[in-house]
Amino acid sequence: MQFFAGNASEPSTLKDMLTGLDAAPRATAVMDAGISTEANLRWLRDQGYHYVVVSKLRRRQFDPALATEVQSAGGVTIKLQRVLDAQGHVLLYCHSPAREQKDRAIDEAKASGLEAALARLHASLSKPKGRQDAATIMQRLGRLKQRFARAAQHYAISVTTDPEDQRITAITWDKRTKSGSAAAHPGVYCLRTTLVEQDNAALWRTYTMLTELESVFRSLKTDLGLRPVFHRIDRRVEGHLFISVLAYHFVHMLRSQLKAQGVSDSWNTLRQTLSTQRRVTVTMQRRDGRTVHVRKATRPQPGHQTLSTILKLDPNPGRTHRVLV
Repeated sequence: MQFFAGNASEPSTLKDMLTGLDAAPRATAVMDAGISTEANLRWLRDQGYHYVVVSKLRRRQFDPALATEVQSAGGVTIKLQRVLDAQGHVLLYCHSPAREQKDRAIDEAKASGLEAALARLHASLSKPKGRQDAATIMQRLGRLKQRFARAAQHYAISVTTDPEDQRITAITWDKRTKSGSAAAHPGVYCLRTTLVEQDNAALWRTYTMLTELESVFRSLKTDLGLRPVFHRIDRRVEGHLFISVLAYHFVHMLRSQLKAQGVSDSWNTLRQTLSTQRRVTVTMQRRDGRTVHVRKATRPQPGHQTLSTILKLDPNPGRTHRVLV
């Protein structure tokens, strides 16, 4: 096991990680955007490795008529469009309905926030003590564009100036969605890879392995308190990592058993299903003054029964415990 310095930047660790793992020639690195710098991708190509990463290209393109379809583990249809770039990479544009819904909600919230702020700034121009000098108004507009950068790129904002004293008397705006932007293609993200011979579905499933792993670790960091902490002794760092990896293997074992029986739910979905069954303690007062405590699990729902049967677990965990005090 190798530890990096606490102040090491993530992109700088790639070479040491692959070297330390003794990665086989032509192995495939699946990485998130944080570590997939152009310098790292160039190094991977020079060393003969393949990679699948999220593209950082801001301009997107997606034509549903040219897309193929693949079913996610949850039965959701994902649309995939393949494009080759000038470097010979495959750019795989992926459209997710769930991501589209999320993107639209974020874009609408940002647009509403920007328009409300512009309306307030315009209204302030007519107030007795409102500042109308061009320098102040343009400075405020600049701050608004910076604050709502995601939305501001799609707005043409104009000011009307009094020709006599050069004061700004009105602010107007017009929304024009930028071509090729994320707002023009909500729900679309792009994968970039050197695996030109693999089909679209295989490339997409290769990348989803990383997203599933990240999702599980996000959950474990919260549930088990495994978020990064400051250790000063190596053995404590090693223990921290060991518990994290052990917990992940436990989750992977459970999901593998469930997938073999046709249950392909994500870890978060499984947790939500199981979370509705609780252990409850009922306290009752007897006529003789003594107290009875009865502790038992709530009645299992159909989802609990299915999971318990596949995993060979008791659907009524813990049995019933009675304590007389």
